[in-house]
Amino acid sequence: MTPEGTEPEQRAARLFSGRVEFLLSAPQLRFLPEPTVPEIAFCGRSNVGKSSLLNALTGRRAIARTSVTPGRTQELNFFEVGDPTLFRLVDMPGYGFAKAPVKVVERWRQLVRTYLKGRQVLHRTLVLVDSRHGLKDVDREMMTMLDETAVGYRLVLTKADKIKASELAKVTEATATEARKHPAAHPVLHVTSAEKGMGIAQLRAAVLEDARV
Repeated sequence: MTPEGTEPEQRAARLFSGRVEFLLSAPQLRFLPEPTVPEIAFCGRSNVGKSSLLNALTGRRAIARTSVTPGRTQELNFFEVGDPTLFRLVDMPGYGFAKAPVKVVERWRQLVRTYLKGRQVLHRTLVLVDSRHGLKDVDREMMTMLDETAVGYRLVLTKADKIKASELAKVTEATATEARKHPAAHPVLHVTSAEKGMGIAQLRAAVLEDARV
C-alpha cells in the first residue's frame, strides 16, 4: 500500500475525479434510463446523510442535493460516472420518516421496491445506517426485502465522526453481527464520515469492484 492508498483506491479516485454528471430523475418506472450500464444504488433512512456521502464519494460539493428537511428526495436520481459512461450511481428516496402525505410515501416505497426487484443492471445496493442510532426496524425491513429478492447489498455506517470511538466500536460490532444473519449482506462493513473523509477511499474502491469496471 502506498501513502495514497491501495491501487484500487487510487484508480477509483482517478475515475471519480473525472466525469460525474446528473442524468435524470425518475418519479415513475417508465422514466428509468435504458439499462445499458451497471448501477449502484444508495438507500437509507431519511436524514441518514446519503446526499453528503454521494458528494464525498464523487468529490463534488453538490452533485446530490442535501436538505434539512428529511424525505426531500422523492425520485430515483441517476448519475453517470466515466466518459464514456462506465456505470451509474442511483440516489433512492429515503425511507422511514418523511414529511409527506401517506399516499405519496407509499408511492415512493412502491417505486423503490419495484426498482430493486426488477432492475437487471443493478449490481449492488448500499444500505446506509446512521452510526449514532445503529440499525432500526425500517433498516431491517429493507435488508429482509433485499434478502428475499437476492439483491446483494453493503451496509455503510455514516456520520462516524459524530460519536465517541467507544460507542462507534459498539455500533460497528452490533451491525456486523446482525449483518451475518442476512444472506444477501456483503461481509465487509464500511464505516464512513463524509465530513472527515473517513472510509471514503475504501468505499469508492468497493463501488468500482461492485460495478465491475
